[in-house]
Amino acid sequence: MEHVIIIGTGCAGYTAAIYTARANLTPLIISGTQPGGQLTTTTEVENFPGFPEGIMGSEMMMNMQKQSEKFGARIQYATVESISKNTDNSFSVKLGDEILQAKTVIIATGAAPKHLGLPKERELIGRGLTSCATCDGAFYRDVPVAVIGGGDSACEEASFLTRFASKVYLIHRRGELRASKIMADRALGNPKIEPVWNSGITEYLTNDKGEMRGVKLQNLVDGSESELEVDCVFVAIGHVPNSGFVSGLVDLDLNGYIIQNPGRTSTKTPGLFAAGDVADHYYRQAITAAGQGCAAALEAERYLADIE
Repeated sequence: MEHVIIIGTGCAGYTAAIYTARANLTPLIISGTQPGGQLTTTTEVENFPGFPEGIMGSEMMMNMQKQSEKFGARIQYATVESISKNTDNSFSVKLGDEILQAKTVIIATGAAPKHLGLPKERELIGRGLTSCATCDGAFYRDVPVAVIGGGDSACEEASFLTRFASKVYLIHRRGELRASKIMADRALGNPKIEPVWNSGITEYLTNDKGEMRGVKLQNLVDGSESELEVDCVFVAIGHVPNSGFVSGLVDLDLNGYIIQNPGRTSTKTPGLFAAGDVADHYYRQAITAAGQGCAAALEAERYLADIE
């Protein structure tokens, strides 16, 4: 039986692995469908402490993996189908035909950004298509960009991007924003933000290097089409937390995020912890995910000490 199984290999998962491995708990990490998490889809990371010159997202995740393995963590490349609680308070973690046993489980499976499902999307992620203004906004100084969405997140992203971009087009399918009044007023009152009402993107336009150069729009009222030149598109239509496999053992909010105990990473099920974007819909940053991974590891270590 494993002392700790960590599900997910993003910043939260690898940080939890480093801490539990250094505590001689020899954690087993289950990689999931996207080893390395969302940072493997980004280019340069400039806002993680300790890298004054920045670092490529994929390189940073490889370094985290090496660091966790250095202290004794093991990685199994598989996807968890479900988790159940055993009569002795341990956990069964199902990976297809294989079932693993663990005394504690840390869920660090993250959240996947929603996209439009258009052609070229996968190829353009990190090359002019992103879902995080805080992560990537500084790369687009003095150029026009677009934000897709009409909620609070879209307004917040658009307002943040005005610090860098020459122009921010806020593209929304309706004729008014669904954001709260204060957020909508703040965005629409900014002279650098131009709303594009009743419009949807039908195609991403690329240059010879395969990078974003603009979008093709369709007016949803009269059906007319137009092109808009932008260097980056920030998709702000929400995220989907990867939490479906653990239903029943944790409480979920209305959007599917795992609810942690107040001030902790523990959940309603003793021995089951959640860290990173699967439980955090507010910050969604690499550094906050890493911090929660550390916290979950420390809590798991103390839980094991108590039961043993």
